[in-house]
Amino acid sequence: MTRTQIILTLGIVCGWLTVSALAATPDPTQPGYNGRVGTKIYVSKLGDGSDGKSWATAFPTIQQGLSAAPDDDGGHCVIVRPDVYVEANLAPANKGAAGAYNTLICDYDGSLGSGATGWALIDAGDPQLGFKSWDWWSTIRASDKNWPVGNNQETFSSIIWDRWAIRRFYASGGDGGFFWDLTSKSGEGFTVVVEDCVGIGRAFGGGVVYPQVRPDEPSAFRRCYFLALDFVGDTAAVLVGGSEEVMPDRPHVVFEDCTMVHSDNALAISYAAHQTNVKLIDCRLIVLNFTQPEMGGQSTGIICTHGNSKEGGLHVDLQDCQLAGYSLFTPGPFSKLASYTLTGDNSAYVQYKQPLPEGFRRIGVWPADLFSQIAPPPLKSVK
Repeated sequence: MTRTQIILTLGIVCGWLTVSALAATPDPTQPGYNGRVGTKIYVSKLGDGSDGKSWATAFPTIQQGLSAAPDDDGGHCVIVRPDVYVEANLAPANKGAAGAYNTLICDYDGSLGSGATGWALIDAGDPQLGFKSWDWWSTIRASDKNWPVGNNQETFSSIIWDRWAIRRFYASGGDGGFFWDLTSKSGEGFTVVVEDCVGIGRAFGGGVVYPQVRPDEPSAFRRCYFLALDFVGDTAAVLVGGSEEVMPDRPHVVFEDCTMVHSDNALAISYAAHQTNVKLIDCRLIVLNFTQPEMGGQSTGIICTHGNSKEGGLHVDLQDCQLAGYSLFTPGPFSKLASYTLTGDNSAYVQYKQPLPEGFRRIGVWPADLFSQIAPPPLKSVK
């Protein structure tokens, strides 16, 4: 059995994929795809920018490539040459479709003909002044005109990214890495797939907030690394949030083989979230805060529900995960907003006075292998 078959079979057992997923995929770049074949659009700084139909005529920016997706029937593919792209607030012209996702893919290994190998780095910062930690200024476009500060001239929902798949990008320099906020379209169905990517931001490395569950189409992040650089307020390596009033029995989002690193919480529910369901498979959640409460220190926990309203709740289904930080869940009354289920071996390294919930295997000796994964993958030079 191949790795893909194992993952799909696991999805059926866990209840987040249907049997039909074994036979077909909505991703036009993957084996088994039988949906609509759309337009191929090329992005390269070496192209002449005329029409994006080949590497020679490629558009010079990722945004131009995304804007060229001609319709919402799906199956379109934007192919990007490895390079550095100083761009922020990206948004495609059209959504993908059920059974026919659009894709944004970097030619990481050169197999798609770009003549280069390596990452495509998306830098949302200021090219002269550096890191731009400004509200609503991120890799993925979203904004809210009711927000008091930041990039708030209009309200824009990330829902335009619905049914897009993204592969082999390294995003940083702004408020969020690979993070989608549905803003004015909260409560609608939404799916995004992110694979083999790095997301680094001030507030969030990655995540999705305020969709309604699609039972057979959860958002999915696979083999990704996420890091957030702030520690105050609504911030986490990964931020999640659902919109349902009652906890759904399927996940809003699935994380598989991902690393989440943060100064205070690896996975958190957004302050404005309602009932939120998340699945973690073979993930590493690493928090650097092992504070001393006796000296006035505070920690919100590896899995955080701190600051959420009484309408909020976070259910986390963990399978074979490794966690490290001051406490597993938020200490104090906010811990009541969290629930969990466990499958396989789930281990945790926490501050010695902190209790460990039932079912987790406590680690007593420093987990050197786990902490060696704090750093993001190296950014290989483009060749």
